[in-house]
Amino acid sequence: MADKSYLEWPFFEARHAELERQLDAWAARHIAQHHEADVDAACRRLVRQLGEGGWLSHAIGGSAYGGSGDGIDTRAICLIRETLARHNGLADFAFAMQGLGSGAISLHGSDAQRADYLPRVARGEAIAAFALSEPQAGSDVAAMRCAAVLEQDGGHYVLNGEKTWISNGGIADFYVVFARTGEQPGARGISAFIVDAGTPGFDIAERIQVIAPHPLARLTFTDCRIPAARRIGEAGQGFKVAMATLDVFRTSVAAAALGFARRALDEALAHATQRQMFGQVLSDFQLTQAKLAQMATGVDAAALLTYRAAWLRDQGRKVTKEAAMAKMTATETAQQVIDAALQMFGGLGVVSEQPVERLYREIRALRIYEGATEVQQLIIARELLRELNHKEA
Repeated sequence: MADKSYLEWPFFEARHAELERQLDAWAARHIAQHHEADVDAACRRLVRQLGEGGWLSHAIGGSAYGGSGDGIDTRAICLIRETLARHNGLADFAFAMQGLGSGAISLHGSDAQRADYLPRVARGEAIAAFALSEPQAGSDVAAMRCAAVLEQDGGHYVLNGEKTWISNGGIADFYVVFARTGEQPGARGISAFIVDAGTPGFDIAERIQVIAPHPLARLTFTDCRIPAARRIGEAGQGFKVAMATLDVFRTSVAAAALGFARRALDEALAHATQRQMFGQVLSDFQLTQAKLAQMATGVDAAALLTYRAAWLRDQGRKVTKEAAMAKMTATETAQQVIDAALQMFGGLGVVSEQPVERLYREIRALRIYEGATEVQQLIIARELLRELNHKEA
């Protein structure tokens, strides 16, 4: 039985514990415990199931548009991601991308944009995607080359360029695409747009296969005309839109890593207390006990950072530093915990589709996407120095 005592921490309200209890029970009935051969079909089905179950209402903001509240409850999305990740990594991915892909619309979209897209996202009828990264502009958003030029009549933008490492690429119904519009140099001259799948000039150039299967693609835009009404927020404010979206969902990446780590710890405990070795069980050895202690302590430390960041954001506080700390610590810790669990399983740990083998593949990408660990370190240091300069000013 998984330890749920963390739900009693003061970061949470009673409704959060009830949300986790209901989702855990639902996931046990509806979510497969293995990777499926047709990943696209599995992802589409999971989005539909999550929508029908009402869980995607937590991924969007605005009760008028199908959301569970007027804003996005960060603690709720973190608990949902942690719980889904414990059951199945692709289920977590399906939920997360509905939130990340539509997050810019929730936070900065017009009323018309919200009414058009968010209810369909919440019902699981429209799959969302977030298209920020490019071949030469991943962590360095200011190096973006994809450009959108406003036509003279002001009715459309013409979009040219490419995006890569785009999750849900190839199956999404719409994409939130960031492109340079040139109002100012660098990151201050970027705007955000909604681009529907099937728009002329927009193509899926390549599907990308990775170690933990999920829909991923490279996108190209060739003279792709986008109605000006599909721009999200003000022209030149796309970087702020992207960062605001990532500040919400970066903390939830840490929560997904926690879900993977908790599952690995549960698997390790179950195996260590049953595996016979040299006339005793594996957990009788002090080496095993020391490793289990390190794993459990790491999980709790990461959880404290994660839910501190989530709680702070739900209080309306800026959490750039705290979210980066949580994301960095939780993903790095989960990698260590999962590696230790796999080691305890010995040869069985590397057998395809064993739980710890799936976790080993699933955790690796989390240390990279939405800002690699090294980028989180830069963010944390930058915020520390900014705070110091502010105090001295």
